[in-house]
Amino acid sequence: MYLLILFVMAVALMILAMSRWKLHPFIAIMSTSLLLGLLVGIPLNDGVVDGVKVPGIVTVMGKGFSSIFTGIGIVIILGALIGLILEKTGAALKLADMIIRLVGSRRPVLSMELMGWVVSIPVFCDSGFVVLNPIRSALMRRTGASSVSMTVALAAGLFMSHVFIPPTPGPLACADALGLSDRLLLVMGLGVLCSVFPMIAGYCFALYVGGKVRADDEQATAAAGRESYDRLVASYGSLPGGWLSVAPILVPILLMSAASVVRLFDVPATVADVILFLSTPLMALTVGTLFAVYLLYRSGKGSLLSQLTGETLKTVGPILFITAAGGVLGSVIASSDMTNVITAHATLLQGLGLIFPFLLAALFKTSMGSSTVAIITTVGIVAPLLPALGYTSALQSALVCMAIGAGAMTVSHANDSYFWVVANFGAMTPERGYRTHTLCTLILGLTAMAEIMLLSLIF
Repeated sequence: MYLLILFVMAVALMILAMSRWKLHPFIAIMSTSLLLGLLVGIPLNDGVVDGVKVPGIVTVMGKGFSSIFTGIGIVIILGALIGLILEKTGAALKLADMIIRLVGSRRPVLSMELMGWVVSIPVFCDSGFVVLNPIRSALMRRTGASSVSMTVALAAGLFMSHVFIPPTPGPLACADALGLSDRLLLVMGLGVLCSVFPMIAGYCFALYVGGKVRADDEQATAAAGRESYDRLVASYGSLPGGWLSVAPILVPILLMSAASVVRLFDVPATVADVILFLSTPLMALTVGTLFAVYLLYRSGKGSLLSQLTGETLKTVGPILFITAAGGVLGSVIASSDMTNVITAHATLLQGLGLIFPFLLAALFKTSMGSSTVAIITTVGIVAPLLPALGYTSALQSALVCMAIGAGAMTVSHANDSYFWVVANFGAMTPERGYRTHTLCTLILGLTAMAEIMLLSLIF
């Protein structure tokens, strides 16, 4: 209880420092992480306890900071560069125009949510948001839709399939731990079904909050909306073709999806090695960047490549460092005894049925930041308890998998890299990120759990 109280107080202090005292997010998060690390008992220096190496607070913070750059840092840079090239060549406008013709101009927010939901089935939501953000911006300019609505809808769509539908690593590992590795089609189908309520709730909330909160790019978007679309197109000379426009985004998505083919089918080892290499977000985005550079030269603007690269690094620098600070907070919490405390008291929650794995995953998600880590940690505790919970059939186990996924959505905040990706690329301050994205993830988790409980009564 002491650890949980400290965690809640640390989060409250961090929010207060950023919103009320106007402290820069990087300083607020790093200061909070250091204070929390000292209070939960992480030693000042590296040492050895009972023959086991125990890292000190500086090592823990450094590990959390560097892990973000290792995992998603270069992906953010490459994704932002692709987005800037798509914008400068007019390809983003071309993509927006293609979506409008396909879905219609009256529901751009729903189009964004559905697009995110599909893309995140094989792709991590962080990478998916970076890849799809240029389309979000262009579609926003094309239709005059609220920037906040489009951001929240895209983030919600990406988040749902990220926690519910294999072959995303979290739900895939969860299904395997629950003995459903040969019933993945069941898990995937149930994941699609369990997305219905949160999809509706996320769409309604996105429309609502778009009228209450404004992003920093809202004024520019409104001005662009007033400008004649024909005049906007004319300013680019001519828009590139559809294939050239979509390739920098579609090719990375297809490459990242290709890893699923290797896992599901018998592929020769050499071919599998190449596919798995290219399917990593870093290499997939590298290939996408090459297509974007080719697009830039084909548009007669190749001389701008160096300038655009410089602009990209200036833009993503603050994003990277704030995101890395969030990784520091997550590392400090993970190095505390929080996980052991939650595990030790898990038996107290067993009488709650499906609500038990939901609450457990929500505790891990809120305290540790990563949805994938929350899912894997929770299923490790829950899997041995399935008979005690009364869930023995494949369908019941799949419902447990969904409940864990719903908990892993609840909630995304400052210790989650996805929060910073959404807030920064969505042109929102951390305070507005809490009012929009964090609140939306709470609504998504609760509505998803309500649907899962309803399905448990039917099945």
